Amino acid sequence: MLKRIFPFLTWISHYDRSTWYGDLVAGFTVGVLLIPQGMAYAMIAGMPPIYGLYAALVPQLVYALTGTSRQLAVGPVAMDSLLVAAGIGAMQLTSEQDYIAAVLFLTLLIGLFQLLLGILKMGFFVNFLSKPVISGFTSAAAILIGLGQLKHILGVDLPQSGKIYVLLGSIFGHLADIQPLTLGIGILVILMIIGLKKLNKKLPVPLLVVVLGIASVALLGLEAKGIKIVGEIPKGLPSFQLPGIQWDHMGQFLPIAITVALFGFMESISIAKTVEERHPEYELDPNQELRALGLSNIFGSFFQSFSVSGGFSRTAINDHSGARTGMALVFSALLVAGVLLFLTPLFYNLPTVVLGAIIIVSVFGLIDLRYPLQLWKNRKDEFLLLIATFLMTLFIGLIEGIILGVLLSLLLLVYRISNPHIAVLGRIKGTTYFKNVNRFSEDVEVSEDKLIIRFDAQLYFGNKDYFKKQLYQQIEKKGPNLKFIILNAEPINYIDSSAAVMLERIILELRENGIEFLIAGAIGPTRDILYSSGIIDILGEENLFAQTYDAVDCCNNPKALSNIQKKVSLQSKTKTL
Repeated sequence: MLKRIFPFLTWISHYDRSTWYGDLVAGFTVGVLLIPQGMAYAMIAGMPPIYGLYAALVPQLVYALTGTSRQLAVGPVAMDSLLVAAGIGAMQLTSEQDYIAAVLFLTLLIGLFQLLLGILKMGFFVNFLSKPVISGFTSAAAILIGLGQLKHILGVDLPQSGKIYVLLGSIFGHLADIQPLTLGIGILVILMIIGLKKLNKKLPVPLLVVVLGIASVALLGLEAKGIKIVGEIPKGLPSFQLPGIQWDHMGQFLPIAITVALFGFMESISIAKTVEERHPEYELDPNQELRALGLSNIFGSFFQSFSVSGGFSRTAINDHSGARTGMALVFSALLVAGVLLFLTPLFYNLPTVVLGAIIIVSVFGLIDLRYPLQLWKNRKDEFLLLIATFLMTLFIGLIEGIILGVLLSLLLLVYRISNPHIAVLGRIKGTTYFKNVNRFSEDVEVSEDKLIIRFDAQLYFGNKDYFKKQLYQQIEKKGPNLKFIILNAEPINYIDSSAAVMLERIILELRENGIEFLIAGAIGPTRDILYSSGIIDILGEENLFAQTYDAVDCCNNPKALSNIQKKVSLQSKTKTL
C-alpha cells in the first residue's frame, strides 16, 4: 500500500552507484534546459520569468516521490502556460499581483481536481480527448503562442489574446513601431537555434543562446539601444504561502482548472507511455500519475508555482541522457535551486527577445502537418473534426476550442454508433463461413428464402429505428420467397430495454407474415439479456443458435440440437441447463 502511494520506495532500496551516475547526468542536463525554458514559459503564462524557475523546483521533487514514470520530466510546459494565460487573462485583472494570485489559486484548483480524479480512479476521462481534437488544438495553440511572442521579436507592446484575428490585427496595427535592431536580433537568434539543433541535437541550445544574449547586452550596451531585458530577478528560494481562495471568481476558475487538469494529464500520460515502452522494469499506473500530478501542482502552488505537467522534449532528453529513476528530477531541482540561490543576478541582462525566440522555435515544432494529411486520405470525418477544432481554437478561444472539439468528437461517436455498419451475409462456397456479400460477391451463395444480416454495434435506443429501417429494406429486396431471417449477433454486446421491445415487435410482426426470426452467435452477456428481458420467450429457444451455420442448417433440415449445441447456444446466467 505504501509503495503504491510513494512509488519511489520500489527503486530506492536497490539504488546503486551506476544508477546514481546516470540520474546525475540526466538531471543536470534537464536542469540546464529547464532554466531558460521555465523562464520563457512563465512569459507565456503572463507571469514574471522568476516564476518559471519556481515551477521547476517543488513540483519536480513531489513527482519524483509520487510518480510511477521514472523518466517523465515534470515542469512548466507551453500548452498549459497558454491555457492559464487565456483563462486568467479573460478575467481582466487590474494589477500584476492580482494576476499572480489568481494563477497560484488556479494551480491549486488544477492539482485538487487531478488528485480527486486519481483517488476516484477516473484516469479514463482522458480518453475523451481524441487524437484529432488534440492535434487540431495543439497546432492552433502553437500558432497562437508564436504570434503572441512576436511582440518580443518586433520590440513592440502588443495586447495578449487567445484569438488569432485580434493578434494579427495588433501586429499589423503596430508595423510602424517595429524596432529594427530587436527584429534583427530576434531573427538571428531563431536562425541560430535552428542551425545549432541541426548541427548537434545534444547541445543545450537554449542555454547557449541565453548566455550569448546576456553577454551581448553586457558587452555591446544593447539595453541603451532599446533592447528590452528581463531586469532584476528576486534571489532566493520561493517562500511558503497558501494561495488566497477567490470564491467570487470560482465560476470562472472551475472550467479553466478542469480543462488544464485534463489536458495536462493527457499530455503527461501519453509521453510517459511512450517512454515506458523502452523500460520493462516498471509499470505505469495512470491513476497514480493523476495523483502525482495533482500533488505536484498542489504543493507547487504553496511555493508560488504555476501549473506543471510532463514535457516531451525534456522527457526525451532525460531518457536519452541515462535517467533510470526519479532521482534525476531531484538533481534537476537541486540545480534550479542553486541558480535561485546564487545565480539570478546573472540573468539581469537577459534580452526578452531571446526568450521569445526560444518559445517560437519550440512551439512551431508542435505543428503537425503529416497527421492531418493521413486523415484526409483515409478518415475524412476525423479530418473535419481536426480542422473544426483547429479553427475554433484559433477564432473562438483556447478553452472554448478544446471543449467544443471534445463535444464534436462525442457527437461523431454518437453518430457512428447510431448509424453502424450492417452487412448482408452469404455462405462462402464449399465452407461454413458466412461473409459480407458486397465483399465476396463472386464467392458466396445466397438463398432466396433466407436473409442473413450482421449488425456491427450494440442495439440501443439511439440506433434501434435505424436497425429496423435497414432490416425492412432488406426484407423488401428479398421479395415474397423469404421465409427465414437470421441475425448474426456476434458483434452485439448489449441490448437496452428500448431495443428489446423493438426486437419483440419485429419477431411477432414477421411471424404473422410467415417469416421466422432466428439469432445466431450471441455472446454470453447478450444471451443473458435475451433471457432477462423476456425476448427468448417470444423468440423461442429453438431459434437461438451458437453459429450462423447451425441456424442455416436447421432452416434447411429441421432437427433437434445435440446436447452440446444446446449448452453452447442457450447458456445464460439466468438459466440453468
